[in-house]
Amino acid sequence: MEEATMELSEAEVQTIRERIGQLRMEHRDLDQVIARLLDDPAHDELQMRRLKRRKLLLKDQIALLERQINPDIPA
Repeated sequence: MEEATMELSEAEVQTIRERIGQLRMEHRDLDQVIARLLDDPAHDELQMRRLKRRKLLLKDQIALLERQINPDIPA
């Protein structure tokens, strides 16, 4: 399935880059929260799973936005 390519304006690219920065910051924050929870032997497993799921979602959103800026070029 071929993806339609659109030329983004510089303003759109800048907006996407800012959003990527925000998502990366949240991803790093979640890393710290998860690390602190892992230090607690009585941590809540359900909360841990939710945080890890959120972290994966953020990673997917970042990848999607990065592909909008730099689409893959087929070989």
